Amino acid sequence: MRIGIVCPYSFDVPGGVQNHVMDLAEALIGLGHEVSVLAPADEESALPPYVVSAGRAVPLPYNGSVARIAFGPVSTARVRRWITRGDFDVLHVHEPLTPSLSMLAALSARGPVVATFHTAMTRSRVLAAAQGVLQILLERITARIAVSALARKVQVEHMDGGAVEVPNGVAVAKFAGVEPLPGWPGECGPGHGGTLGFLGRFTEARKGFPILRDAFVALAPHRPGLRLLVAGPGDPDDLFGRFPAELRDRVTFLGLVSEVDKARMLRSVDLYVAPNTGGESFGMILTEALAAGATVVASDLDAFRRVLDGGRAGRLFPTGDSAALRAALAELLDDPGQRAALSACGDQVVAHYDWPVVARRVLEVYAAAIEATDGRVIDQEWVGLGGPV
Repeated sequence: MRIGIVCPYSFDVPGGVQNHVMDLAEALIGLGHEVSVLAPADEESALPPYVVSAGRAVPLPYNGSVARIAFGPVSTARVRRWITRGDFDVLHVHEPLTPSLSMLAALSARGPVVATFHTAMTRSRVLAAAQGVLQILLERITARIAVSALARKVQVEHMDGGAVEVPNGVAVAKFAGVEPLPGWPGECGPGHGGTLGFLGRFTEARKGFPILRDAFVALAPHRPGLRLLVAGPGDPDDLFGRFPAELRDRVTFLGLVSEVDKARMLRSVDLYVAPNTGGESFGMILTEALAAGATVVASDLDAFRRVLDGGRAGRLFPTGDSAALRAALAELLDDPGQRAALSACGDQVVAHYDWPVVARRVLEVYAAAIEATDGRVIDQEWVGLGGPV
């Protein structure tokens, strides 16, 4: 099958959607399909051989943050050339409601279009001013994929249609096969030792880092070997300033890490802690931690509960309750048998998220979209940036 995949966000900046697109493309190639990915990127960027650059992205305030996207007449022309040259059996666009390449590709497509929705956003302010284009866009999409139950709910309730729920995948072998960071992990045992891990923006309230900090500060005086490993963006001085002076040498900050070092970091911890307080539609980091073999302790959010199979594959604690987190951590640090049992269940659960398994489910959606169009070529014109199709 000839498959065209469109990423709306720049490959020059790491991100969840970009990683999803690359992993999916590589899984599909591994299954014997011909795949081309179109994405914004500087011309001189080092890109995988299956990625085609659509030119440099520009920053745009979007959906509460800044997205690096590509839009306009030049981008439209490049999208159309890529589609024509690719002669794809199916076109797979990601986040088509973002004003970027995915939207342009869906509007320019002449055959079956599959769209993946990663977030639970309903509408953007940009699209609110372009309702006509939005309606044409939705009509061009043959089949929809939602990566979570919450994202699917948005499709049903706000986008006049349903979606097949296909979760984010995880490259299990990449996480299970790396070596821990030098000197990690520590040894767990009754009354001492152990390594806790946190990955994310520690300054962002919904990531819940203060809940973990309070639990660590309460535990550390009674466990001389207990350490905390933190990765993600932020100022080191800001991080260390959140801890008592006597505990700062037991906190290690890695800063932003590559995908390889993220895997090594997750391989280096005994317990990976996800103290998030809300706003999570899936819980990708949990599947990555499970793939790395870490025991997961997570707040009892619906998205986390689903990934952890209701608590069978990881310990859940009441969201926002630092005392409950402290008790859960203490119990697991002192009980290697319980940690091993949770990790064993985690291995079973994460196998369902392995990219070859997920890619086959995506292929089923492709086949349904192709069958639904039955080889018909869409001939509906649209007027916008670049003119009619």
